[in-house]
Amino acid sequence: MSTDRSQNQARRVLRIGGIIALAVAAVVVVTGIVARAQNDKKLEAWTEAQALPNVSVVTPASSGEASSIALPARFEAYSKAPIYARISGYLKKWYVDIGTEVRAGQMLAEIETPDLDQQLLQAQADLATAKANETLARTTSERWSALLGSGAVSPQEVDEKKGEYDARHAMTNAAQANLNRLLAMRGFARIVSPFDGTITARNTDVGALISEGSNGGPALFEVSDMRKLRLFVNVPQNYVGSIKSGTTASITVPEHPDKIYTATVESTAKAVNAESDAMRVQLFVDNSDHQLLPGGYANVSFNLPSAVVTLSIPSSALIFDKSGLRVATVDANDKVHLKPVTLARDMGKTVEVSAGLTAADNVVENPPDGVIEGQLVHVADGGKSTQPENRK
Repeated sequence: MSTDRSQNQARRVLRIGGIIALAVAAVVVVTGIVARAQNDKKLEAWTEAQALPNVSVVTPASSGEASSIALPARFEAYSKAPIYARISGYLKKWYVDIGTEVRAGQMLAEIETPDLDQQLLQAQADLATAKANETLARTTSERWSALLGSGAVSPQEVDEKKGEYDARHAMTNAAQANLNRLLAMRGFARIVSPFDGTITARNTDVGALISEGSNGGPALFEVSDMRKLRLFVNVPQNYVGSIKSGTTASITVPEHPDKIYTATVESTAKAVNAESDAMRVQLFVDNSDHQLLPGGYANVSFNLPSAVVTLSIPSSALIFDKSGLRVATVDANDKVHLKPVTLARDMGKTVEVSAGLTAADNVVENPPDGVIEGQLVHVADGGKSTQPENRK
């Protein structure tokens, strides 16, 4: 009896132990499945996070209510005259070289004109012959007029003699005019300066064959008035409304990098060139100290009032595709939004945007290839920065 009871207790213990073992095994299995599921979710989230493109964002910087524009330009002498010969011959002597300061009317060179000298001698002889013929015709006409009352000559003959005298007189005037023309031409053998200035070119030498006019080669001399200079600059169409006569500009030149000169707008073309989309502007620069050189390069900076406050962003932020010019911005949920923009000015590394952005936008500095509207991105830590204000 006691044996049966012991066996029953043993069976009960074994049953309870089996139940406990099964429960423990079930708990272990369930715990493993849950842990694996959690790890799978973490791995999936990590994979998705790694698949998102990393981007750096910048905040557009305001360029302020005033803007400046810097443009390249070239100096030209306010007055410049290439000097050509009006007669042909040989250069007898030159009196000035490049860099010489000259006055108006000062002789620069002298031309020897053997052909013209012979023409002058012939013209003088032709004039003497014409005068002799005129004198004879006048005497004959007076004699025949005196005989008209005696009936020895007819009125027709008197008129003929008078007409012959008139023709001889006209021939004398023509000969005199020809002589005067040659004498005037002979005066061009002296090449003189047309105004006060500096000799900036000499392209001839003693004995050189001189051809009349500008078709025979380069100018003999070039005279430039460098006491004041012209400065020509092409202003983009966006800014032509702010450029008027009297507007001042700052000028820098490579040879004097630490000095700033002042120029004044003298006139504008009042038309935009269709090829360059710019208007030609002429400025006046005082150069009484001769520090600036005609033909030299200059950098012109206009300080212009701006009716629209522009925003400055890196040039690398621009996206240009079939949809036009756009930039990528990132919202608070790390989603990309593509915004069309309008450029006001290209500064090289940065650009100024006049429309399409706000100062609160987070602009992707280097948008990845193929970025699309609504795409999720990962903003890199420390990737948000503010562009410095454009103070050029």
